[in-house]
Amino acid sequence: MEFFTADICDEHADKVHVLDNEFKNYGAKDKICGTVVTLKLDRNNSELVKLLRDEDGTGKIVVVDVEEEYYAVVGENLMKFAHNNNFEGIIVNGYIRDTFQIKDIPVALFARGTCPRKYIPVTQGQRNIELSFCGVQFNDGDYIYADTDGIILSKEKIV
Repeated sequence: MEFFTADICDEHADKVHVLDNEFKNYGAKDKICGTVVTLKLDRNNSELVKLLRDEDGTGKIVVVDVEEEYYAVVGENLMKFAHNNNFEGIIVNGYIRDTFQIKDIPVALFARGTCPRKYIPVTQGQRNIELSFCGVQFNDGDYIYADTDGIILSKEKIV
């Protein structure tokens, strides 16, 4: 996969949106690109578990919005599911845990930070809806390119 987000921004400035630098990558894969799958959660990750565990993720990046609620929605088990089903990565507008265990799993995991607790009561998530955070609107089928310089979104495939 030969691309750099800086080059894409230089060459296609009118076609990309850049997420802010609040996101850190906790996974072992440091360069990803793929098609967006959106998921909005209410603190509990049961809908995300089903997606990562039960679906083929080849060429896909899951964008998860939990509105920065201070609960972890991704940890070791979900990262294993993501890896086993070939997901490129996960971007969480929120928090994750199990950083020691997931640092070597070859899936990108961008999040705002860490939190050791998870939300136990099951709540319903919403899939395939428009998400909006960091001044960027995410829709299913959009494209994400991410590397060590940052995360960018495009409505069309660039690379």
